[in-house]
Amino acid sequence: MWKKESSIKNRLNMLLVICLVPLTVLILYLVLIMQQFSERYDEVVENITKANAYNIDFKEDLDYLMYIIVANSERADELIDTEEPHRLIEEARGVFRGLYESADAEYARQRLQRILKCLDSLEDRVEEIEEDAAVSGYYDINIERLDLNIRVLTELIQEQIQEYIYYETTNLEVLREGIRSDVDRTLRMTSVIFLLILAGAFLISQKLMQGIMVPIGKLCEVTRKAAEGDFSVRAPEDNSEELAVLNSSFNSMIKQIGNLVEDIRIEQLNLRATELKLLQAQINPHFLYNTLDTIIWLAEAGRKDDVVMMVTTLSDFFRTTLSKGRDYISVREEEAHIRSYLQIQQFRYRDILEYSIEIPEELHEYQILKLTLQPLVENALYHGIKNKRGLGHIRVTGEKKGAELIFCVEDDGKGMEAERLGKVRRLIDGEEEIDRSDPSGFGLFNVAQRLSLNYGSEYGISVDSVFGKGTRVTVVIPAVRE
Repeated sequence: MWKKESSIKNRLNMLLVICLVPLTVLILYLVLIMQQFSERYDEVVENITKANAYNIDFKEDLDYLMYIIVANSERADELIDTEEPHRLIEEARGVFRGLYESADAEYARQRLQRILKCLDSLEDRVEEIEEDAAVSGYYDINIERLDLNIRVLTELIQEQIQEYIYYETTNLEVLREGIRSDVDRTLRMTSVIFLLILAGAFLISQKLMQGIMVPIGKLCEVTRKAAEGDFSVRAPEDNSEELAVLNSSFNSMIKQIGNLVEDIRIEQLNLRATELKLLQAQINPHFLYNTLDTIIWLAEAGRKDDVVMMVTTLSDFFRTTLSKGRDYISVREEEAHIRSYLQIQQFRYRDILEYSIEIPEELHEYQILKLTLQPLVENALYHGIKNKRGLGHIRVTGEKKGAELIFCVEDDGKGMEAERLGKVRRLIDGEEEIDRSDPSGFGLFNVAQRLSLNYGSEYGISVDSVFGKGTRVTVVIPAVRE
């Protein structure tokens, strides 16, 4: 009797080893994959963060400092630190040289090398202006250098930084595809391990005493359910010490595998959320720069009322943009957002821009994905109205049809030729790759992708345009109250 019990224990221990060894290998493999992904992801995010810091501030800071040096050469030392331009350039050179040395892709190295060359040229131009700033008679020449050299070079550097940031952003999509492939492979490995565990348990159960056949049959039943994907099942308790060990080990294994599957699902959701945030982050910062430049110009001109109006409107605009971190806002807030944007732009383009917003009040309590309409209005202004001679009009409308909300952004601008319209539609549908040199197409693609990822592929945008008459972009989303 003792030998028989010992034999049962040995076989069950063998089964336990068969279960745990593959599971341990699987866990180690998952940990390794997740660690590699995390390190690569952190590296890409760190690169984007470093480059984005200079994308936001570098041009504005350097242009301002050099303007003070040129325009107030005699009092420059009192107004600013005249060594600050050199420090800014040297700091930027250090950051981008570090990115260049760690870059492993040729495209990224080319972009970073161009940035470094532009920084070298920029430093030479700064030194020329500083040498002539205190010399009488060089004011007009230095103003011309400031416009043609300094601002052109900082603009070029900013464009190169944006291209590098876009390249690094696309790497996140590659990482996402890689983790998806690893997940599929891991699921296949898990299925094979389950089959092996089932086969081992069945063979050992045939050699055990008849008194434990029924408990083992129950164990096989719950094992079958687990193999079908139900990880909530648990093996029943048993008075036999050997079966108690087996059941306990099985339950522990099922719990761990269920946790792993849940972790993988959560990771996929996190990847999707990250992708959405990155798409949302592709907001052109030139609007803020231009608005701040306008406010500075108004302040210098002593137009205090206009400054207050612009600052208040800009504050309202960014209050909605931030919206306490929410992804969804009310239609009322989205309408206020585009109204603030158009008020600011109408002040700058009062000779060419008129607008109207016709969204019924009964739609105000429905929710909408933040930054849905504003990019379309911006696209209508910059690629429709500004390319048209004379006064242009942007019209925003909204209506509810059944279980859907339909919004239209129309302009009577330049419009698109049939070939161009077809290319934009293919881009929105994902049938054509994004052209980095085409900001209008990227803006429409951005909105279409965010709507599709949030609401489903049946929702999104459509574009209609007639060359010489204008363009209309239609947005369709589900009608959901807040």
